[in-house]
Amino acid sequence: MRRIALMVLCMLVTVPAHAEIYRWTDARGSIHFSDTPPNLEGHAAITVREPVTVPLSVNIRQSEKVRQSRQSVERLLHSKSKKRYAKAAKDEQMKASQCAKYRAQLDRIQMQLRAGYSNDRGNNLRQKRRKVSQLYGNHCVLD
Repeated sequence: MRRIALMVLCMLVTVPAHAEIYRWTDARGSIHFSDTPPNLEGHAAITVREPVTVPLSVNIRQSEKVRQSRQSVERLLHSKSKKRYAKAAKDEQMKASQCAKYRAQLDRIQMQLRAGYSNDRGNNLRQKRRKVSQLYGNHCVLD
């Protein structure tokens, strides 16, 4: 007997409550909501829609799609960044090698100038040193 009463009670508890909701504005302009109609005129019944529920399987499928999209974007970004960093590293290596060549040229020209040449030869070496020094400054110091 108790089991039957308990089952009936559980079924009654799980039945959704269906009450009307009323809305009215009082003399001061405040808006009120209630489940019992007021004794005033000018109240309106409000229809409340049932909440939208999405089955768990739909949520799981949607989250799987989002996860796959994120993974594909991460793969694209990762591969592009690898290529970009590889290119940047290669460019940096080429720049370092070119800077080393400029530095070696400047050292060689400086040694030749110290050896003492005639004015014509010395002027040519100084002009060459200026050019190489400008290239070194533009490509290696300012960048």
